[in-house]
Amino acid sequence: MSGADLLLALHALGLITDDRYPRWWRHYGEWWVAIEAILTQQTRWEKVEASVNNLVQIGLDTPAKLLGAEVWTIAQAIAPAGFYNQKADRIVRLLRAIERDFGSFEGFAGEVSREWLLEQKGIGFESADSILCYGCRRAVMVVDSYTQRLLSALGNEFDDYNELQSYLMNGVESEFDRIYKIVPIELELTYAYFHGLIVEFCKKQKRGAIVARDLLR
Repeated sequence: MSGADLLLALHALGLITDDRYPRWWRHYGEWWVAIEAILTQQTRWEKVEASVNNLVQIGLDTPAKLLGAEVWTIAQAIAPAGFYNQKADRIVRLLRAIERDFGSFEGFAGEVSREWLLEQKGIGFESADSILCYGCRRAVMVVDSYTQRLLSALGNEFDDYNELQSYLMNGVESEFDRIYKIVPIELELTYAYFHGLIVEFCKKQKRGAIVARDLLR
């Protein structure tokens, strides 16, 4: 099953039909994505939302306000996401680096490279690609544990993150005309939607590989 086949099979299940279609990520195209990509590491999304809501409630709702706050204040607010001292430090470090090298989130979104992101403390492949895809609106496929689990259930094994990412992206881009006829959205949104579909599908699955193969046949 190619990346295009998988995307269209998941699309047919109607997993995202609310106001999150097709962006999926709540703050798509906003600076919040950079914060949320750090917060979501090793925790559930509900905890990320609780942490963001806490930040907003205490008035830390812009990059400038976060940079002007004490790190311990940020840490207290994001406690629901776990590892809060570490994550608060990484959030501040990332925002400082963005301000230093790009001046603003808008400049960052237009100019940042994956290599730059991977050089930042606490930013790995998944976090970097989440920021690029959902924050910077780039045509990048995010690969996470759900993606690996689903592809494994379908009989596909990959050596590493980049190999799996390339497999999915090559499948989508080689058959994008076919995809567009059914899901008429731009390539960058297609990747945002595709990853969201995988997450939503895997959250619903409780019985493993046989169910996945039956649903996506």
